[in-house]
Amino acid sequence: MEEYNHGDDVINTDDTSALVKECIEGVIGGTDYNQGKVNQWTASIVEHSLSHLVKQGRPFKYIVNCSVMQKSGAGLHTANSCYWDTATDGSCTVRWENRTMYCVVSVFAVAVAL
Repeated sequence: MEEYNHGDDVINTDDTSALVKECIEGVIGGTDYNQGKVNQWTASIVEHSLSHLVKQGRPFKYIVNCSVMQKSGAGLHTANSCYWDTATDGSCTVRWENRTMYCVVSVFAVAVAL
């Protein structure tokens, strides 16, 4: 029988950020902005991130949101707000960029009652 680790009840934002960055790099890392591919890219980043998070087997329900924006000198501001139990639930936001675009991914982890 596997010993229960209470540390699994809290999202590790460093690990989650690293995982999401890997997913972003894998999908759009070496490419230039292309309006025709943005829908495919965002769907792929969200699906890959969610798949990798779920494979960790941690007691969370996940919500993953992704935005991709062409670098044009315009401002980009995002905000998230959550009403939940900060002792068990958590979130992290990853900001990634290359020469031609920005990508912002937010991950929300809501604890599943055991």
